[in-house]
Parts: sequence; structure tokens; C-alpha cells
Amino acid sequence: MNMTDEQKAAAEAFRAGDHLVLQAGAGAGKTTTLDMLARTTQRRGRYFAYNRTIAQDARSRFPSTVICKTAHALAYAAVGHRYTRRLNAPRRPAWQTGQALGITKAIRIGERSLSQRTLSNATLRTVARFCHTADEAITRHHVPHLRGLDDCALHTQLADHIVPFARKAWADLQHPDDGAVRFDHDHYLKIWALTNPKIDADFLLLDEAQDTNPVVEQIFLTQRSHAQLVMVGDSAQAIYHWRGAKDVMTGFDGTHLTLSQSFRFGPHLAHEANRWLRLADAPIRLTGTTSVPTELGPVIRPDAVLCRTNVGAMAQVMDLLTAGHRVGLVGGGDSLRALALAARDLKEGRRTTHPELVLFPSWGELQDYATHDPAGRDLQPLVDLVDTHGTDAILSAVAQLAPEQQATVTVSTAHKAKGREWAHVKIADDFSPPRDSGQHDDTGRAVPAPIDDSEARLAYVAVTRTRQRLDLGGLSWIHSHPQGAP
Repeated sequence: MNMTDEQKAAAEAFRAGDHLVLQAGAGAGKTTTLDMLARTTQRRGRYFAYNRTIAQDARSRFPSTVICKTAHALAYAAVGHRYTRRLNAPRRPAWQTGQALGITKAIRIGERSLSQRTLSNATLRTVARFCHTADEAITRHHVPHLRGLDDCALHTQLADHIVPFARKAWADLQHPDDGAVRFDHDHYLKIWALTNPKIDADFLLLDEAQDTNPVVEQIFLTQRSHAQLVMVGDSAQAIYHWRGAKDVMTGFDGTHLTLSQSFRFGPHLAHEANRWLRLADAPIRLTGTTSVPTELGPVIRPDAVLCRTNVGAMAQVMDLLTAGHRVGLVGGGDSLRALALAARDLKEGRRTTHPELVLFPSWGELQDYATHDPAGRDLQPLVDLVDTHGTDAILSAVAQLAPEQQATVTVSTAHKAKGREWAHVKIADDFSPPRDSGQHDDTGRAVPAPIDDSEARLAYVAVTRTRQRLDLGGLSWIHSHPQGAP
């Protein structure tokens, strides 16, 4: 493969020993470029892969001088193997773990009653959130926010109760042989990170750097004193902030270069992508490949339908099944099934343990919260879907899902579609335009609110998944929005 001018510039900076940041747009060949860099030297390198599948693929591509592993694999070799007995321990309900930690009774905060089961779940989630950070100790800000306790003062009361139990759980996890808390892979990664490890390599390559969680960032950046650091990613695809991920690229002290030539799609789609890149205030603009004739227009038989939310995906699955399609769902149907089961519990008068709905004692309270509380507006589509179709119909639809390779159409959220591509893509209608700002223009028409940059990044991910034809569908409103000019 011939190098582009941008790839040549990256190779020159790499050979010069610069710490390097490559902003690589959608389809711009970022992993291919890292492979090219690695082949320009005989030095020993390490490639940090986002997950095991990517690591396995990278091993078949990179030269033998580069070891391709996930951060978890490195951590397991260093310390994780000591915890093998605990890793293989049987699963146990969170309430039993909480009981062993001393969580034995319910409490009341504000107008909400928190059961022993809810408190146990919140404690274990606090430990999990801590493990994704670079922090040295568990504090209040690791405690998850629960719907129904949105007020800052109420969350502080929750945190004051949870933090001591979470610290006790973390102390329990330090014992290699036995303990009350089920040990998982993020635990030994965090334990390893706290030792300030030194990785034996001359250079490190970090892929998908825009979605690195702080614990991996900490491990990577502390190698700077002895190894050349190269990170590649797309800041405009940083869409996992809600999960603790952090874009480590924009503030990195090093040489910043770009890969703006997309090999996935043509100029028309690059033009549409740039519309969203401008709205996201991204540090890159794309050019398409002229030999790839990507079109924008209606798609009657899409290969993939991309949705904003899990609830939107659930609605698309039901519509497509009704129309007679074999439907696959990226990531499987477990999250949709869990939501439907939680809704059924509430409708039948039972509390649910689903983390999104755990504090609601009944379906009526959830309906009221979704309708009248601004913090619950994103639950309104779930309420509408359940009230329209019923939970049994939703569960039946999830059970009919086909494996992706056997499906005629794939449904995905935009989050789960990242890194994927299809020939013909349709954007679902749950990408809602911004609400009215309350102001009016000179003609008296309502002026929509500004477009949130996080929503612009997610839209950018969605529109750049296609190779041949894109149906903008639920994002078509951008063409009439005041900020929508390309």
C-alpha cells in the first residue's frame, strides 16, 4: 500500500522519536498506519488493543517486533494470575455480597426507600467505577447517581452511606485466595495500575485513544520517561464519557498530526461528515476517496439501521420483524430483554433491580417521572413502547433475533456501531432534533436550541458507518437547523 502524504509525515515524526498523536478520521486507516510505523524500525514495540478480538487481529498484521495485547492481558501476566482462584469463583447475588460486607437493612433518603439489595448493587457499582479511574482511593464521586435521587444533596447522603462499604469491598479484593466480593478482570487491572508498572518496550502504540479510560491512560502515560508514545484515534468519536472514558489526545504533549483521507466512503459522505465535525468543534475535517461513489438518499433495504437508544433499537427490531425480516442486533438482545423484564416487574407491582429503574416502586411512578421530571425525559420512549405493545410482545421480539451473519438487516445503537461499517445504512427516527430555545426569529418561527457537541459526535459516528449509500432519516433535521450549514 502506498503511503499518503499524511502517513509519510507520521512516519517521519515516528523515526525522529517524537511522542506522537494522530487524529484519524472515520475510515482513515489508523491501524494500518500504526502497522506502517512499526515496520519502519527494528525497535521493540507494544500495541495496546481495545479488546481481545482487536488484539488477535493486530497480531496477524503487525511485525513480530511488536507485541499486541490488551491492557488486561498485561495486567494478568503481572499480577492477575495470583487471583485465578477468585476469578473462577461462582457468581453470587449482589445482596449476598452486600450482606457479607455488613449491608443488612434498608435506608430512606428523601422520598425514596433504598432496599438492602439496591444498596448492595450501588456498592459494587462504586467499586467498578473506581477501577476505571486513575484515583488512588474510593471517594464520593465514584458512587453512581440513581434515578430519583438526582438532587446533589440527596446523592451526597447516598455517597456517605455507600463509601465505607465500597472501601471495605476493595480491601476484600486484595486477598488472592478468598473473599466475599466476586473478583473480575477490572480488579486486577486496577491493582496493577496502582503499582506504577514499567512496560519493557521502546515504543507504545495506543489505538482508539479517544475512548481510553483513565486507568489505562495512567498506565500508558507513565511510560513516557523510557518509551516513545504514539496514540491514534478520533476525538470526534469520543462518545463514551458517560462510561468513564476520556479523550487523552487533545491535551497530549507531543507532535500532533492528522489522517484525514477516508478510504471507506466518497466525497459526498465526507461533506456530510464534516457538517457534524464542525458542530462537534473537532480538530479534523475529512476528504473522501473519489473512487468510492458513496451516495445520500432513501434506502429501501438497508443492511443496517442505526438508533440513538436501546429503546429505539427495540422499536426498530419489532417493526422489522413485523415486516418479515430476519433481524440481528449488535451486541445481542440481553440489554433489551433486561429492560423489558424490569418494565414487567414494575407493571406487575414488583420492584426491579435494573440499575436504571431500581428506585421506582411501580410502573405508575415511572410513568409520572418520565412525563413530568426533566431528568426522566429519556425514559419516555420506553414508557410509550411498553404501554403500546406490552412487555410480552417485546420479549417475544427479542427471542426472535437472529445471529448477525444470518440476518438480512442489522439493528444497532450508534454507540455499538463504532468501528463497524455496512454498504447501505439507514438512520432511525429516534435521533431527535434539539428542543425549541424559547426564542423566535424575525418571521416569528421558533428557534431551536443549539446542537449539543456530544450529540454531534454521536451523529458523526452514525453517518460515517456506510460505504455505498446513507439514508439520513432521523438526522435529516440538520438541513433545516440554523447551525446545519456545512
